[in-house]
Amino acid sequence: MSDINEMNDGLKWYVAHTYSGYENKVKANIEKIVENRGLGDVIQDVVIPVETVVEESGDGTKEIESKLFPSYVLIKMVMTDETWHVVRNITGVTGFVGPGSRPTPLSDEEVEALAVEVRSGVQNIAVGDEVEIIESAFKGFSGAVSDISEDGSEITVIVKTAQRDMPIKLEARNVKKKAD
Repeated sequence: MSDINEMNDGLKWYVAHTYSGYENKVKANIEKIVENRGLGDVIQDVVIPVETVVEESGDGTKEIESKLFPSYVLIKMVMTDETWHVVRNITGVTGFVGPGSRPTPLSDEEVEALAVEVRSGVQNIAVGDEVEIIESAFKGFSGAVSDISEDGSEITVIVKTAQRDMPIKLEARNVKKKAD
């Protein structure tokens, strides 16, 4: 058994270092390999943390997505020899963050501080779930999920107002599941 298999600690968030500007390509390649090889149970999510920045220009304002950690990709995975090799052999990946050749998972506190669980999509949200809107003009409202886009990036939430039920289409990262 190798050192990598010995450190298997279940599903954790790991950080892969990439060449500058390769983050999106690495993310797409990992997702394609996971789909092709049926590795969805051991590599569950790939995230490039971003923030929306409003820039002022002569024509007005525009929103731009800015990477929070350029040259890094976060991967929620079970660390095994196979998953290590899959990620490590993707063009643009230089290695995992950790001492030597031992990838170190992020702690629960680090994951919470990065809010990657919220930003990564709606894997843990299903139609009918109650969610709270955490960003948008409807921040603070809550409602039931009525639809989720095929790629999981957009959801429709039915918000109950005094007058009527109102369907609101939102980016998945703008909601969080209400605690049971």
